[in-house]
Amino acid sequence: MTVSSKDAPATRLTSLDIVRGVVMVLMAIDHVRVYAGVPAGGLPAGVFFTRWVTHFVAPGFCFLAGTGAFLHGRRLGDMGALARYLFTRGLILVALELTVIRFTWTFNFDYAHYVLAGVIWMLGWCMVLLAGLVRFTPKTVGIVGLAIVLLQQLFGVVQALPEGARGVVGPLWAFLYPSGVNALGGVAVLYVIVPWIGVMAAGYGFGLIMLKEPAERRRLCLRIGLAATALFLVAGGLLAAFNRGGEEAPPFLFRLLNQQKYPASQLFLLMTLGPTIALIPLAERAKGWLAGALATFGRVPMFYYLLHIPTIHLAAMVVSVVRTGSVTPALIGNFPLDPPKMPEGYRWSLPLLYLVWALCIALLYVACRWYAGVKARRKGGWLKYI
Repeated sequence: MTVSSKDAPATRLTSLDIVRGVVMVLMAIDHVRVYAGVPAGGLPAGVFFTRWVTHFVAPGFCFLAGTGAFLHGRRLGDMGALARYLFTRGLILVALELTVIRFTWTFNFDYAHYVLAGVIWMLGWCMVLLAGLVRFTPKTVGIVGLAIVLLQQLFGVVQALPEGARGVVGPLWAFLYPSGVNALGGVAVLYVIVPWIGVMAAGYGFGLIMLKEPAERRRLCLRIGLAATALFLVAGGLLAAFNRGGEEAPPFLFRLLNQQKYPASQLFLLMTLGPTIALIPLAERAKGWLAGALATFGRVPMFYYLLHIPTIHLAAMVVSVVRTGSVTPALIGNFPLDPPKMPEGYRWSLPLLYLVWALCIALLYVACRWYAGVKARRKGGWLKYI
């Protein structure tokens, strides 16, 4: 199937690269946190917001991957070629998650006891599924995506049945929904396919908006983003107000922002995608070195991802040597879902966490700038997949 590419952007949309760069930089905070031994949320406020700001990462990554797929298809002018690209790249991402990425998280080869299906696994399979959807109109794909997000709890009906009653669809449903350790053949599933395929499909449909004239595009992005954020504040605020919990329940603001991520609830996605979409008009006007640095990260997201985990892991080992004189054995362990117990006093302070994060980002920028230059000079080939 061939489509006209006359409406495709003549150049890459830098605003999307900047927003993608923002979520990637935030992602590194959470992964430094893992090796710092800092809890994934909870009080005090510094710990809570260190985790909370990173909630924007997976939704932004997944949604913009769908938008990027749409724009790539417009440039190709051939939906068959786009489907082949998405299918191939998706399988490559799944393979990288189960091999290279798993090793960089752990620095061990204990694959028999620990394999993690993380965000790259999810993105890979969503691309494979999106490859089957792109032959429909972008509007249809977007509507299907929104329907999956809104009706995601229906997928839990099969999962709630007794194991014997699930029949042959049981393994498939463990793959689709819900998440859990050892949910799929011994693989620790952190990110399931539902509702994330809906998020990516919605992002694909959102690509139609990115084809609009700049003024109209900015207006629509702002309206959609602010409307989603307002809906979250109203619905989430009412739920937080009525579900106060016991005497030791956290304050209202923390209850409002502490939405379910695994699997991602509708409120979680409104909370994160609303501001992300509203940020696009601001990114279109962004100038200066910071915008350029973020755009550099956003142009090579997969390269950044593959490099940032071993960079952070090695940095944590250096910190361990500086603080204790040796590498803490737990750092050669099954991170991030099942980290070994850290020794007494290991936990980093938040200033140390953010210092290591900033240094890692600086190192990653140098590498990403180099790789972005390589991709610009050598278009096509295997580089298009990384």
